[in-house]
Amino acid sequence: MKQKIVIKVEMTCDKCRSKAMALVAATVGVDSVALAGDGKDQVVVVGDGVDSVKLTSALRKKVGRAQLLQVGEVKKEEEKKQPAEAAAVVEYAYPWHYYQHPAAGAYGYPQYYSSPGACWM
Repeated sequence: MKQKIVIKVEMTCDKCRSKAMALVAATVGVDSVALAGDGKDQVVVVGDGVDSVKLTSALRKKVGRAQLLQVGEVKKEEEKKQPAEAAAVVEYAYPWHYYQHPAAGAYGYPQYYSSPGACWM
């Protein structure tokens, strides 16, 4: 069963954010990690079999104040939206015609004589 965990962490700089993201991503069972909230102070973790209490205490030790806000099951609707968004791939149309260089001779330079039996001495 996949679960969604939201943890509010006191992060003041980008270094703290990257440290928190790396710590959470290294945890066993985590599928995805994202930042949320107005000040990017909430870490949203989606995974299977993730211990939310241990994750929160690890964030407290390594980053700073951490508060567990929400633990819940991932809804089926969110899983259905992801394949639909992935299917909407933009394809770029390439032109059917393109400029071709004039045909060259056998060795890459144009032949200046018309028949192979012509003598030019």
